[in-house]
Amino acid sequence: MSRPAAHGASEPVADPIALPNTPLARATVDLARDVETASLFNHSIRSYLFARLAARHLGLAEHRDYDDQLLFAACALHDLGLAADGRHDRRFEVEGADRTAEFLTEHGVPAADVDGVWQAIALHTSPGIAERRGTLCVLVREGIGLDFGGVLGAGLAEAVTDEQAQAIHAVYPRLAMVRSLVDAIVAQAAVNPANAPRYSVPGELLRERGIGSETRMEQAARSSRWGD
Repeated sequence: MSRPAAHGASEPVADPIALPNTPLARATVDLARDVETASLFNHSIRSYLFARLAARHLGLAEHRDYDDQLLFAACALHDLGLAADGRHDRRFEVEGADRTAEFLTEHGVPAADVDGVWQAIALHTSPGIAERRGTLCVLVREGIGLDFGGVLGAGLAEAVTDEQAQAIHAVYPRLAMVRSLVDAIVAQAAVNPANAPRYSVPGELLRERGIGSETRMEQAARSSRWGD
């Protein structure tokens, strides 16, 4: 499945910083906040808020086209594989997908939905593949891409107004997100060769850090819409 085509203007999001208020969503926030750095936590929550704006821009409606709880879980936990308490014996995308699947299963989420979230997290660094695996994968990747402000491609920049972005960043500041994220990916990748296959995102970031102090992603962040 490719990225859904826009269906025209959609209704504005009433509150750009509102989060789902369900037992599962609250447990998701608690897990992410407990094990992730503040920078990664804020990035993960912003990714959801941007993904929801992307959904509106694409004419996708909650309940009809996607499950908001699953979108929230996938975005909020997509970097769970970088948590300091992890096993760090797999690529961070896969470790995060596995940990999230265990968490969702423990909370009674149906297996098919768990698998959908697993795919969205495991494939979030895989352009050209994630977009073919359904609406949830599309929205998770779009939300993450929007939080990079153009570093991962232009994406749906027009889905987020300056006013919406200002409101989101006021509550969830960036805290040198790109540098912090690269630091975490490189640290996790360096633990075990299996964590950083050549030409994968972790493998390339580890290689770039080995030959210089800054990766291309970090360099690009300086000229992105939001900065680092």
